[in-house]
This record gives sequence, C-alpha cells and structure tokens, in this order.
Amino acid sequence: MKNFYILFLVMSIVAMNACKPKMEVKYPVTKKVDTVDNYFETKIADPYRWLENDTSVETAAWVTAENAVTEGYLAKIPFREKIRVRLTKIWNYPRYGVPFKEGPCYFFFKNDGLQNQSVFYVKKGLEGDARVLLDANKFSEDGTVALAGTEVSHDGKYLAYSIARSGSDWKEVHVMEIASGKLLPDTLKWVKFSGMSWQNDGFYYSRYDAPKSGLELSKKNEFHKVYYHKVGTEQQEDKLIYQNLKYPQRNYGASVTDDQRFLILYESESTSGTALYYRDLGKPDMPFKQLTEGFEYEYGVVDNVGDKLLIVTNHKAPKKKLILMDPANPEPGKWKTIIPERDDVLESVRLAGEVLISEYMQNATSQAFIYSLNGKFLQEMSLPGIGTLAGFRGKKGEQVAFYGYTSFTFPMTIFKYDVTQNKSEIYNRPEIDFDPDLYEVKQVFYLSKDKTTVPLFIIHKKGMEMNGTNPTMLYGYGGFNVSLTPNFSLSRLLFLENGGVYVVANIRGGGEYGEEWHKAGTKERKQNVFNDFIAAAEYLIAEKYTSPQYLAIMGGSNGGLLVGACMTQHPELFKVAIPHVGVMDMLRYHKFTIGWAWASDYGTSETKEGFDYLIKYSPLHNLRDSVQYPATLAFTADHDDRVVPAHTFKFMATLQEKQTGDNPVLVRIDTKAGHGAGKPTAKLIDEATDLWSFVFYNLGMTLK
Repeated sequence: MKNFYILFLVMSIVAMNACKPKMEVKYPVTKKVDTVDNYFETKIADPYRWLENDTSVETAAWVTAENAVTEGYLAKIPFREKIRVRLTKIWNYPRYGVPFKEGPCYFFFKNDGLQNQSVFYVKKGLEGDARVLLDANKFSEDGTVALAGTEVSHDGKYLAYSIARSGSDWKEVHVMEIASGKLLPDTLKWVKFSGMSWQNDGFYYSRYDAPKSGLELSKKNEFHKVYYHKVGTEQQEDKLIYQNLKYPQRNYGASVTDDQRFLILYESESTSGTALYYRDLGKPDMPFKQLTEGFEYEYGVVDNVGDKLLIVTNHKAPKKKLILMDPANPEPGKWKTIIPERDDVLESVRLAGEVLISEYMQNATSQAFIYSLNGKFLQEMSLPGIGTLAGFRGKKGEQVAFYGYTSFTFPMTIFKYDVTQNKSEIYNRPEIDFDPDLYEVKQVFYLSKDKTTVPLFIIHKKGMEMNGTNPTMLYGYGGFNVSLTPNFSLSRLLFLENGGVYVVANIRGGGEYGEEWHKAGTKERKQNVFNDFIAAAEYLIAEKYTSPQYLAIMGGSNGGLLVGACMTQHPELFKVAIPHVGVMDMLRYHKFTIGWAWASDYGTSETKEGFDYLIKYSPLHNLRDSVQYPATLAFTADHDDRVVPAHTFKFMATLQEKQTGDNPVLVRIDTKAGHGAGKPTAKLIDEATDLWSFVFYNLGMTLK
C-alpha cells in the first residue's frame, strides 16, 4: 500500500505539471560591482550594493525592468482576472470600526466596501445621526494618501489626525474643529513613530529633524524628540518637551493620563524594553522624574488612580502583571500587586465603569476577566467564542463599552458591552459572501527540533481528505514579541474556498507565551524560529495534509526574513515562497532608517558574536549556486522606509543569478506604497490578485 501511495503521488504531480503550461522567464541582467566588506577577517562580497541607492536612475531602471518581467509572467496566468473579480466581490461589504466616546460624541470608522480608505464618522450620543467628519478618500485620487492616526481632545472639541503619503512611516499632522468640520491651518511635519496625546488645547507628539533631500526614505533615524503643540500656532513655536542628545538612537513617546494630571514619558532603544518617566502637569516647573531604569522590562501605564499609577509590566513576571506604583516612591519593593502573574499572558488592562477589564491570551486565543480597582476578581467576561478580542474601548465612569471580535471564519463583529451587567450584544455584524459552516478550524500541537511544543492553527473545508495533495499555505512571523492570534482575512477566503489549507504557526520569537517565548527566538537563538517553522512544514507533510510539491510559505517583514531563511535552508521542502517586505540582509539591516532598533531581537554584525550567528542564516548570504529554490514571488514597495526595499532588491537579484531549474523567482515592486499600513483597497485587491494567481498557478490549483 505504501508503494502504491508513493506511485499515486508521483503520478499526480506529473499530471499536475503536464497540465500547467511552462512559462519561460528571462530575468533582467543585473550589473555587479566589486564591493567587499571585511567582517572580523572574513571577507563578504556585496555585488549588488548599488541597489541600496533608492533614488538613483540605475535603480529606477532596474525596478522597471523587474516589474515588466513579473507583470509579463502574471499576465499569462489564465485565471488571473477571474481571481480579481472574485476578490472584488468578497471585498465589497460594509465594515465598521469599534466606536469610542470623547466629550458628548461617539466616533467610529466605516468602509462601504470598496472605498480605498475608511471614513471617520461622528455622532452626538449613541442614538444621534452619524455625519462624516473626515473622508480620507478625498486626500488623493488614487487613495495612496492615508489617514494614519486620530486623537480626539478630551472635551470633544478638536481632532488631531496624521496622514501618511504612499505608505511611508513619515507622518504629517493636521487639526480639525469637530463641531464645524473646519480644517485649521496647523500643519506638523517630520513626525514619525508617534501618537498624539491631548492636554487642554494642545497635544504632545514626537518627531525627528528634517532629513536631507533625497535621504528621506533611507537615512538612519536619530535624535527623536517630544514636543507640545498648541492649537492655532505654527510648528516652529512648538515647545520642546524632551530630548536626549547623549543617546541619538533612542525613541521617546509621551501620553497624558485620562484626567490630564500626569504626563508619562516612555523611552526605548529597541523594540522591547522601556524606561518610564513622569511629570505632574499641575506643577509646570517640575522636571521629569525617572520611575524605572534600563530596558530589561516593559512598562505600560493604564491610567492613574488618584496620585498613583496603574502599570502593566513584565518586571520579574514574563507573562506580565498589573501593579500600582506611587511615583513618590517608585522602587519595585514598594509596588502593590493588583493582578498577579498567571499561567496565561496578560495582554492589556482597561478601565471601564468602575472596574478593570483584563485581556489574556491562552494558547493564542483571547480570554477576559473583570477585577475591582483593588484587584479583587469579580467574574469572567463573556466572549462570543474562540477567537481574538480587538480594540476594547471603554472609559472610567461610563457603563457602556465596545469591542471587536474575530476569528479565522468569523469576520470582525462589533459588540456593545454593558459593564455593570457583564453582557454583550451585537452592535454591528457584517454580511459577507462566505459560509463559515463549510469550514473547520482546529488547533494542534507539534514538536520542534529541540522537542519544544509549538501550537498550530489549521483551517480548511470540512471533509477534506488527508492524501498529501492538498494545496497548503503555511504562514508565520516569529519575532519582536508579536503574537499571531485568530483573525479574519478577506484575501484568504479565496484560497480556502478553492480547497486550500491555511495554517498559522505560533513559533518562538513571538509573544504567545510571554517574554520567555519571545527571548527563545532572538539573537543567537534565532535559529529556533526557523526550526519551529520547518518542523511545522514537516508535521503537515507527515500528517498527509500536504507534500512539498503542494506546500507554500508566506510571511511579512520579520516574517519575510523567516521565509527567506527557511527557503534557503530547506529549499526541497517548499514549492512556493512568498516573502513580503522581508529583512534579507542581516549584516547591514541596522544601517537604514529605524533598523538599529531591531538589534534587541537580531544583534548586529558590529560584534564578532553577532556576525558569527547572523551570517549563518542571513537569507541574502545563504543563497547557493546550482540549487533549485521554490517558485518565489517577493513583494516590496518603493516607499517602504521601515524595511527598505534594498533588502528585497539584493536578495532577488542574487536569487535570479543562482536559481537552477524551472521555478520562477520574481519580484513585485509596488509604487507609491510602503511597508503595508494605509494601503488603499484598490492596491490591496491588486496585490492579493497577483499573490493568489502566482500561488494557484505554481501549486497546480484551478479556480472553481
């Protein structure tokens, strides 16, 4: 029987490939330069270094040539336009954001379906008529200028909002008078990695000095500063609140407690770990007082209770706890524990009514519990099922709150929550062209290379046969304490309804099991992340969900690094690889924009130890001659100033040089787009069309 199964599988693969017409791909010739770096007596060639110059005429010509090859390939896929039609139909339904209250008004986002950007609405009271406050679709004709952030003043008088152009991390802040809808002349530029936090008739924000022309999207970001802007004044009049000239590579953010009594200052030098400062705003001459030192732990202020601060922290509690700190005596020995650490990860705490709503993550799904302000457990919050609680919005003294809830087959639904009764009711449920009853979602656990148990979500049609021939997409991230919890994806539905198996791996490096799970996938331990992902693929193959000829992998940003590392370490395991905006050059990532802040996860090549482990997995530096790599479609964008496109440019130029066999290796370089945030609906559908066309075609799928 075993031999018969192998023969059947081989015959199926041969038949699949016979039905798929072969497409010849001729890649552009990419020039090579004689650039060599010396890392601790090891010489590393970087022949495509010139592609790091994102504003050069040569790079622009290379981008045009590569996009022409990719478009030529995709245009020949016979069902590409049918995929676009189906995705457009799936996308076309009204979607709402979670309402929130400031002053006498409620605010919320809504997208009618195919609008490029969601529209921001306001209404007076819950029963009032909603009116458009801000329509981001009017910012630009093509939708590439997006609303990046909003903050309503405590009295509901003003709206501060930021916009992002072409997906860049650079933001521009404007102010609107809410009652009249009048746009005020206030304009703040060079804002980055910043929120807006109101105090009276102004707000705090963070920015950098203006970069030199031509270096806006690549220059290293240094000397982050906090300012206070008063409505009606010019930016040059903004008051400098905090700067630290001794440490140029630190970031700062400020927020005001709900009663506007305290200003909280956060200091960080990487993507994890914060130092905390505060200032009593009732004492104008009071300098900032440091409350916590170093960057070993995280601190997040929930709010104040009188003259004390409620803080969520992982200080000697890897899965986090809630403590009450007296700023006059901030030493850890004088903290009062309000909610102690549990076996599950404490994700957030919110004040609503007169209670604390604590959100936990258990095996990557949401739970919530209600406590009194002094930490007495009251009851569990009733949630709709196994999934993810998103965007809980409530306020002290208000008995009505709202939250969103979603899962893999459950589109984002908005619930109204009665705090005193602990009862939820549906406030807005979307109507969508999708029947969730046809699908099943299960969570399994498998062993990684070192016998660590790792969870895996698997989604597919009910009644699927385990015969090793199911087209499967394995998705992962594995870094920066980011947790992959159940979520609903419009794009994913197309794959599922055509017989695909979608799999999400909760690998190390993420935050699914707290800080220890995160640390187990960092620096010299980063290979654990790739081992977990490879073991997930091997599990799916062993359990006959799929086989290497039918298995695709995908991830974005740090997940793009994941895909790049796994496809270079085990190219035989995967048929298709989709790295989105990936970090591919691990020796030079820290030299661009905010890359230096990732060193807490990666380490850097500036040290011998860092170089020794980075060179072992850096995707760019582990491509080999005479190897057949998976069919690859890499995604990047010309305005990505988070993970600069040079990562993908150099990786794909090298992959095209070294690839053996017939698997296509293509790059799709979006224009007027960035790392992903704020991308208009039209571009999202275009991108999803090309993604699934490539995946379907190279996995031998047909559109039903």
